[in-house]
Amino acid sequence: MTKIRINTSKPYDVVIGKGLLENAGELIANTIKGRKAVIVTDDIVNSLYTEKLTASMAKAGFTTDVFVFPNGEESKSHKTLIELYDFLSKKNITRSDFLIALGGGVVGDLTGFAAATYLRGIDYVQIPTTLLAQVDSSVGGKTAVDIEAGKNLVGAFKQPDIVIADTDTLATLTDDIFTDGMGEVVKYGMIWSKSLFELLKTGKAKENLEKIVEECVDIKRQVVETDEFDTGLRMILNFGHTLGHSIEKFYNYKGFSHGKAVSVGMYLMTVIAEKGGLIETPLSEELKACLEANNMPFTSEADGASLFNGAVNDKKRFSDNINLIICREIGKADIVKMNINDFKKLIGE
Repeated sequence: MTKIRINTSKPYDVVIGKGLLENAGELIANTIKGRKAVIVTDDIVNSLYTEKLTASMAKAGFTTDVFVFPNGEESKSHKTLIELYDFLSKKNITRSDFLIALGGGVVGDLTGFAAATYLRGIDYVQIPTTLLAQVDSSVGGKTAVDIEAGKNLVGAFKQPDIVIADTDTLATLTDDIFTDGMGEVVKYGMIWSKSLFELLKTGKAKENLEKIVEECVDIKRQVVETDEFDTGLRMILNFGHTLGHSIEKFYNYKGFSHGKAVSVGMYLMTVIAEKGGLIETPLSEELKACLEANNMPFTSEADGASLFNGAVNDKKRFSDNINLIICREIGKADIVKMNINDFKKLIGE
């Protein structure tokens, strides 16, 4: 078991290791004073892990209720959020109680936003069960729901009280869901760690999962501790996301998952930057080889107009400018501020 301390405005531990679900109640009891919780999860994760978690919570002296919603990005909506608020009200949840996000990125984002807003804020715990959530979305305090105009456009910063990443849960992931998480893993190699990128090029991620989760969390720790509220350095974590979110929207959040969209977004942004003269030494072929080694996509059917329109409605836009994240070398990312019209020409809309 490894503990990584995240020293944000509200410090907390990320605990990483095998078999942690069985000890989750004890870990939470040592962190949170309240003894009443609502476990928020989706229908797939509920069938796999809720029973084990509730048993651990009961053993540690907690009372728990469970809120289950349909899996998938479509559930990260105000409809599900209002249903969760109503559930919390019916269960008489007070400001001394807390929520537990048991699942992947959708569960974590929705639960975190509910915790940030219900009763003007209550505690919550992240128990990520997917690779994407363990290496990225469960850490750093970004929470949100989607609206028709775009992804994660309504949200809040809300740091969890503890993150419990049981790497045993990764063994139950389908190849599709595992590949989804690899999009974020490759991102960390590209923006921060050449040694991680070199490991990923071998295609042996599954043989090194615990090491990979620990390294990605530690990278995010360094970034978030420097820039908790996403006004500077933290923007580099959006590498691949500006175009990735456009791709997700193009497919109406069906059939092209977040991590795969980020995978394509990273490659497209690198190719576009090379063609536009923003990168002197070409990297796109090396990135493509890494993506292929991990069975990840690098193309989509999204056209230039769709990519541009989605990007300019994203959170990275500031007035008539947009912040683009570009890697000019493996292991280092730059923030490039560009006028919207120049970006339109660059992307070839």
